[in-house]
Amino acid sequence: MKKLISIRLASIIIITINTIALFMHLLILLKVVPYDFVWGGRLKNEVDLIIFESISIVVQLLFMTIVAVKAGYVFNGKFKKTVNVGTWVMFGLMALNTMGNLASASVLEKMVMTPITCLLALLLFRLAIE
Repeated sequence: MKKLISIRLASIIIITINTIALFMHLLILLKVVPYDFVWGGRLKNEVDLIIFESISIVVQLLFMTIVAVKAGYVFNGKFKKTVNVGTWVMFGLMALNTMGNLASASVLEKMVMTPITCLLALLLFRLAIE
């Protein structure tokens, strides 16, 4: 897998996808985009929306930071063990998230998010094995 895609390209793709997702979650939180297709279509009210979308934003920022450190964009050479563990955890979460998207009540989440989370899982695996 190391020969198929470089760590630099994998990290750029991951950060780009997560940046787009971050903006989507911000737009959902600001009620510019409807929230019925996220969280498996299970958000029921405004309070759930605020809590779960806030969690999503924090997680997106954390993921992007871990990838940026792993790729050497920030804190070059620091926090190696923490970042390695974080990368494997992110890979596991994306693999589980892919399965969760397949079980989603939202057709949009199934059709759009499943391939994206699967791609992220593969790219995170590439980073993790580095």
